[in-house]
Amino acid sequence: MERHWKLSDEEFEEKFSSKKFKPLWFTHEAHLRLAWIYITTYGKKVAFEKYSSQLQEFAEKYNAEGKYNATVTFASIQIMNDFIEKSNTYDFQDFITEFPQLKSNFKDLLQTYYSEDIFKSTKQNSKYYNQI
Repeated sequence: MERHWKLSDEEFEEKFSSKKFKPLWFTHEAHLRLAWIYITTYGKKVAFEKYSSQLQEFAEKYNAEGKYNATVTFASIQIMNDFIEKSNTYDFQDFITEFPQLKSNFKDLLQTYYSEDIFKSTKQNSKYYNQI
């Protein structure tokens, strides 16, 4: 089981936002959970702002600046929001069970939503940000 499950949603958000989250715990599933927490708590627009700024800070703290991609982050929030709107669940564990493709095929989902290769984007693609 992923280590982030040891934390409640509130503890998870607090540790991440206060920069006390362990990098080893920040797996793909933890990324998804953080997006889920922010979207379900604050709505898509605020979720994107918080998620984006905190991911950048996390990358800077652990000397992984090249890992952050604003366009991928925006697309991830959009995709997560779409799945949340379709969901009949009230917690992340049930949500990820309902939509396992988020864990196993996320890059494929990104390519379904966005025809260009956003992983190679070195600039922020502003045409997407107006959609929030």
